[in-house]
Amino acid sequence: MTNAEIAGHFNLLAQLMELHDENTFKIRSYQFAYRTLKNFGTPLTEMSEADIKNIQGIGDAISKKIIDLIQTGKLDLLEKYLAITPPGVVEMLAIKGIGPKKIQQLWKELDIETLGELYYACIENRITLLKGFGEKTQESLIQSIEFMLQNARKFLWARLEPAAEKMMEIFKTKFSGDEWQFVGEYNRKAAVVESLDFITTSNKTSVTSLLNEGAFKTESQTEYLTFSSPTGLNGKIYFTTTEQMGHLAFTLNCSEAFYKTFSERYKIEASANEQQIFTSAHLPYLAPEIRDSPLAIKLAADNKLNELVTEADILGVVHTHTKWSDGGNTIEEMAAYAKTLGYQYLVITDHSKSAFYANGLSEARIQQQHEEIDRINDKMTSFKIFKGIEADILNDGQLDYSDDILRTFDCVIASVHSNLKMNEEKSMQRLMKAIENPYTHILGHMTGRLLLSRKGYPVDHKKIIDACAQNGVSIELNANPHRLDIDAAWLEYCMEKGVLISINPDAHNLKGMHDIRYGVMQARKGLLTKSFLLNGKDAEAFGKWLKK
Repeated sequence: MTNAEIAGHFNLLAQLMELHDENTFKIRSYQFAYRTLKNFGTPLTEMSEADIKNIQGIGDAISKKIIDLIQTGKLDLLEKYLAITPPGVVEMLAIKGIGPKKIQQLWKELDIETLGELYYACIENRITLLKGFGEKTQESLIQSIEFMLQNARKFLWARLEPAAEKMMEIFKTKFSGDEWQFVGEYNRKAAVVESLDFITTSNKTSVTSLLNEGAFKTESQTEYLTFSSPTGLNGKIYFTTTEQMGHLAFTLNCSEAFYKTFSERYKIEASANEQQIFTSAHLPYLAPEIRDSPLAIKLAADNKLNELVTEADILGVVHTHTKWSDGGNTIEEMAAYAKTLGYQYLVITDHSKSAFYANGLSEARIQQQHEEIDRINDKMTSFKIFKGIEADILNDGQLDYSDDILRTFDCVIASVHSNLKMNEEKSMQRLMKAIENPYTHILGHMTGRLLLSRKGYPVDHKKIIDACAQNGVSIELNANPHRLDIDAAWLEYCMEKGVLISINPDAHNLKGMHDIRYGVMQARKGLLTKSFLLNGKDAEAFGKWLKK
């Protein structure tokens, strides 16, 4: 169980207690536990009971609950509230924009107990009859519910990976004499996966029996088997012969546009593996994750595939948060860990003062933090910490500090964190003004999207990219698997306009630095080349770019 999962139990407990009008003091203590644990640097499962009890702000009562949760997988108090709350009401707690108190109104006053009932009530305009629910709230509910329903049974690639690899391990063990491969959107490393697909030379009847034993629902089609797991994971298993496996795998591993272009230029014949198809076309092998755009075919024909970014090309960790704001580790811990991972530099970008919910830095605390960074830099060798900030883009497009303060930073990432419900005109006004600010180095998570959770505000991508090109501003590819923003589909246009991309983990603890991996996956899908990678520069070159 991860720290985030443990924290999630306390968040849900606090929500349910508020829903049931329980003691405010206890609710706040569980909310604090959630905020403390979600970004806590050390895995709680690897800590002793004594160390857990010594976590700042975690008392004896909550530490005992953490230990019980780790040992049993359950939180008894949470189970108590889940037992007296309809499952649909619990599901409603995930709706963006309304809290437990408003959900309580919907439940108690309108007898609404499911998402479907709530959606229908909104369509019938009944929600506006409740105190505190206006037309805007009702319309927001409709949009949020539609988004949730559209994204049901979809999974973030990063969250699906452990389950996918476990299934593959089981299949290969059970059918050791047969061939098994991933295909489809999971194999192409799509940010969001709807269907986990396999291809195999195994017998369909035997595979069906195995899945049915595991309580999977299955349905047999002519060439494949569909399955649905008890956890809601859907997928397909395609059956073929060894001689045909390469051809079918190739077909399933390509986007429609890629396959169309490839088949128009090259003959695709039956083969045992995909490599033979590329060899016959006199092309180097193209991995499935870069078979989205037909441009990849041209790169392969021109022998330029080695120019695509890899994890090894990332030389510095940009966009990190520490205990100075809402991070789980100190500056020194983050720097030491980045160095052990082989990076040359680290950019500390804690939240700015408007982000009061994240303990954003006041002007006085900025000076104190800079002094601490100077002290740590004096002690470190062959490593550099840059003084940065993630400055909020305010409602009028201004950044969160005066010019006198902004010029004290080595690196300024400008991001929107508030008033996210904007139309395109408003979002563009804010973003364009921030891009034109002479102190902005990097535009952070451009659309504010949270995959499978929040759609993000509407933007004109081309106009933003053009503006970044004109103002010498880099665009962040936020590598957090919940964001992956800017979308990979826009990287070709960024390169066309000469805009550098910074693949940033948005790390709130040591573990978060590893999210760079997901950013690189998406960068490769977008065919980003090394020459357009901002944090592919070494520490000296990166520092010069910031000053320029």
